[in-house]
Amino acid sequence: MMMRAMLVAGLLATSVSAAPVLDTPVKDSWWTDGRAALDARLKVVNRPKRAKNVILMVGDGMGISTLTAARIFDGQHPIDGRAPSTGEENNLAWDKMASTALIKTYNTNAQTADSAGTASAMNTGVKTRIGTINMGADQGVEACKTPEKLPRTLAEIAKGQGMGVGVVTTTRITHATPAAVYGHVPFRDWEGADRAYPAADRASGCADLATQLVGFKGGLDVVLGGGRARFLPLGKGGQRDDGRNLVEDWQKAWPQGQFVADSKGLRALNSRNAGPVLGLFTPDHLSFEHDRKDEAEPSLPELARFALAKLDAGKAARGGKGYYLMIEGGRIDHAHHASNPYRALKEAQMFSATVAEVLKSVNLDETLVLVTADHSHVLTIAGYPERGNDILGYIKPPKGGGEGDGGLSPEGYALDDRGQPMTTLTYANGPFVSRGLSRTLPPTDPNYLANKTYGTSGESHGGEDVALFAEGPRADLVRGVMEQNLIFHIMAEALGWR
Repeated sequence: MMMRAMLVAGLLATSVSAAPVLDTPVKDSWWTDGRAALDARLKVVNRPKRAKNVILMVGDGMGISTLTAARIFDGQHPIDGRAPSTGEENNLAWDKMASTALIKTYNTNAQTADSAGTASAMNTGVKTRIGTINMGADQGVEACKTPEKLPRTLAEIAKGQGMGVGVVTTTRITHATPAAVYGHVPFRDWEGADRAYPAADRASGCADLATQLVGFKGGLDVVLGGGRARFLPLGKGGQRDDGRNLVEDWQKAWPQGQFVADSKGLRALNSRNAGPVLGLFTPDHLSFEHDRKDEAEPSLPELARFALAKLDAGKAARGGKGYYLMIEGGRIDHAHHASNPYRALKEAQMFSATVAEVLKSVNLDETLVLVTADHSHVLTIAGYPERGNDILGYIKPPKGGGEGDGGLSPEGYALDDRGQPMTTLTYANGPFVSRGLSRTLPPTDPNYLANKTYGTSGESHGGEDVALFAEGPRADLVRGVMEQNLIFHIMAEALGWR
């Protein structure tokens, strides 16, 4: 009995005496990197619990496989002066944000979601049907006649409390994700008075999204994106068949406001000037980053910088009150739908650069920054490529394993059962037309369209969870597996709304 007590006492003494080893300076990277990561988490725990500002950043279609592929792509093709790397060890801007969760993206009537229902969940705290923007799951066109019964958006509540509100996107400003900041429609295609919103349906009394943006109560402080044609009449650079010029209507409503249509116009603006800013840089979506002409279209980081400066400059006029800003990297989704992995990853890389710009520009003790996706895509990363293999290239397996069923080509590429070299990135569905392109273009070509497992009219969204990253006040609430509409409630909690 005494011997057992002595043994227990010895073990306790050993465990106690071992603890101070952590105080010993250690220069090994595993120690310093791990300690830095822990210190970052401790900083999050000790941040203030209330935010003055909230920034929601949405990489449209940026699922988990896109995060991984973009991380490798950015390492192999850096844009900030870094030397290229193998890529796998690289970090994107959100990879070091302190809090992370998985988000369930389903709509109330759809296992695999679209941007309308998912953006609605984030902006109202209410899940709804696929294709519907900021209406209850049981509300139809008749609900437009009783707007007071519609779910209120974070932007509407914020503006009602005297806060600033901004929207930045690389898509049409009336597209599903940005429209969820300010609009309510039963069908997301009702963006303007045009063919997509038939005259018979307009009798329902639901205003189109462009009209709702211009008429947003209290006004949006900064709006930057594409989609100018939804605001202008036919024959005057637009496609509205009701004859309205909503840009002129906006300027009449906000005589101190400033409208810009290109990079030069934006760069000439003083963000400290009074009045809101409306920037519509293209008739439709902004160009993919690979195709963008800088003199005509600003980059997403530039748009974000201006929006932050504008909202921050307006704080004094708002009596010190903060702002809600939604920033969307919207064309990741469009490149995936085209099964064009190069442009999808280039868009994700630029979105990461935008997140980095935001994180360094704001005070994270008073600003909650959330980075997420609305839904995923059916992009896959597979086939046992060796470490550092070009993420856009053919699969070259490591020596001694991971070869394809069809063996290896003379160049060392893994072959499929038809004897064709395989790429690391493929899509589970989409038009089979890309089969021909696969034989005429190398997979690293920006115009290459990746192969598909089975053919459909277009590549589709994926239904798996997406990631949510957070930094700032109440970032500690982002953890585990969460319903998508909880994002709204975390933002509201951070702002002190009860």
